[in-house]
Amino acid sequence: MSYTTLMYLHLATILPAFVLGTVSFIFKKGTNTHKIIGRIYMLLMLITAIITLFMPAFVGSRFLNHFGWIHLFSFLTIYTVPTAYIAIKKGEVKRHKFKMIGLYIGTILIAGTFTFMPGRYMHSLLFG
Repeated sequence: MSYTTLMYLHLATILPAFVLGTVSFIFKKGTNTHKIIGRIYMLLMLITAIITLFMPAFVGSRFLNHFGWIHLFSFLTIYTVPTAYIAIKKGEVKRHKFKMIGLYIGTILIAGTFTFMPGRYMHSLLFG
């Protein structure tokens, strides 16, 4: 699959995840709406993390001629989503909350900011 196809698949999953993650923070917690939005958000985040693992890094140093520092967020997501889900199923609300806030800040806000660095596609779309 081409990098461009992967990039558009990534955008197709991360943009709704951004919206749903943001809405999830605004709405009351524990409701059926929150649970539905949360499940969709978690699924989208897992899908986007898996997609990004197939996308080679073009900016910065690379490991195995493929992975860059940005891929650490993919691995963080693949770890955090299931552990946050397990935490809430066990009734560990604080643990779930901590993980979900960390996931949103780390992967949506911080990693999302990195996508606007010079040399990245989103930078060329916005500033190019």
